[in-house]
Amino acid sequence: MCLHIIGCKMENQELSERLSPEALDELIKEIEMGTGVQLNKRETSVRISEDKMEAWLYLAMPENNYNFTKNDLIQILEEHGVHEGFLESNLAAIAKKKVYDREILVARGKTPKEGSNGHYEFFFEPPNYKAAPKIREDGYVDYHSMSELPNVHKDQMLAMYHPAIPGEDGYEVNGRGLRPQMVRDLPPLRGRGISNQDNKNIYLARIDGKVEMKDNSIDIQPIHEIRGDVDMIIGKVDFFGDIKISGNVEAGVIIRAGRNVVIDGFVEAVQIFAGGDVILKRGISGNKKAKIIAKGSVMADFIENAEIEATGSVHANIILNSRVYSKDSILVTGKKGTIIGGITHGLTGLMAMNLGNDVEVRTIVHVGFEPGSYERFVYLTRKETDLKRELAELVDEMANILRRKRTTGELTITEEDKLVRHNKKKDEIFIELDNIRMEREKLALEISRGRGAKVHVEGNINRGVIIGAENAQMLIDRSTVYMEYSCVSGQVQGNVIIYK
Repeated sequence: MCLHIIGCKMENQELSERLSPEALDELIKEIEMGTGVQLNKRETSVRISEDKMEAWLYLAMPENNYNFTKNDLIQILEEHGVHEGFLESNLAAIAKKKVYDREILVARGKTPKEGSNGHYEFFFEPPNYKAAPKIREDGYVDYHSMSELPNVHKDQMLAMYHPAIPGEDGYEVNGRGLRPQMVRDLPPLRGRGISNQDNKNIYLARIDGKVEMKDNSIDIQPIHEIRGDVDMIIGKVDFFGDIKISGNVEAGVIIRAGRNVVIDGFVEAVQIFAGGDVILKRGISGNKKAKIIAKGSVMADFIENAEIEATGSVHANIILNSRVYSKDSILVTGKKGTIIGGITHGLTGLMAMNLGNDVEVRTIVHVGFEPGSYERFVYLTRKETDLKRELAELVDEMANILRRKRTTGELTITEEDKLVRHNKKKDEIFIELDNIRMEREKLALEISRGRGAKVHVEGNINRGVIIGAENAQMLIDRSTVYMEYSCVSGQVQGNVIIYK
């Protein structure tokens, strides 16, 4: 630590006669660095620490037996740059007890106290429907472990806001102020079904329902919960929010939900339409009459003789004789992890433990964009080109008619009629081109997402299975294991999975 020694004098001859110039320079250097031998100081000095947070006073014996007062000492400190943080008890003791020829701490700065930013404390756990079911050590897929619909009740506290706490200023002993970091408050929470009217820092639920949080918004969505079975006597369950059924659902029932559907029991030949996810904890046996359409994901222990269409992914332990279509991925995992029979399509990929069985049930799996999608994209591209050519011809002919009108001042009845018909046709083409553009963009995105998709099988692939990738397919004519398939140069190519 550097010493600022003020008013310190060395006896001119005493040390210099005893030390060589080099040794004397080294001694002075050690003193300036705050280490080494201490000189016998003969004059009052003040040392300020390098970080300017402490000041030390060395008070030499005064001449003529002068008695220093505390104010005298403060004046000495101020003359040498110390203006804040005086330790008055130490100064008073020095003056009263006549403490000389010793270095005493006489001033200390104040470190600024940091404040804290505003923050929210939440009293609920947001749902996570996209999480995959847990696979236990014995290979069993625990679909009961998937996220429930978290309920809250009216007047339940959802969140508490803790406002920002400003810090406290500090200072150095030389009087320079030290400021803490700036703190900031967060904006109020937004959302539906919440209120903070009674206390702006406490947010309460205004209704019973399911709580969701996204960004800085809390929404409470109502839940329609049925405790028990749903049979043909009930017949239809229709709700704009979430639907939760704790029992079984018998054949013939129709379920429509604006958001998610969770069924704890066994599901038979039913029809389910969901604006979100569908979670079937004990699976579905559809008798070739069941149909599920979900704008989210579908998760089920098993899927048998059913038709599934999901915008999100499909998770299952067994898929048997079903048509399963996902605009995302197909994940068939668990103790069995098997697909037998039917058609299973995953746009971005498919993973399973086993495909087909020993009796060679016809089993078709496909990944990537569908051939029909690519053919439709090519057709729309050609159609768009033809319509643009037709539009250009119409515009040219309309321009010629208008030029003749500008020249002659009038048009024949035939020309007037043609102009009206061409203008109407032009508007129709513009509408058709706009529709084609939107469909082409949608198909282009699908083709892009599906390009390079793979069928990944970590177990048996039985003879008779048909594997498709994009616009190509392959018949497995000999059973094999541990393979991955994808489309390469217009053909399905298989590679052995190598575990490292």
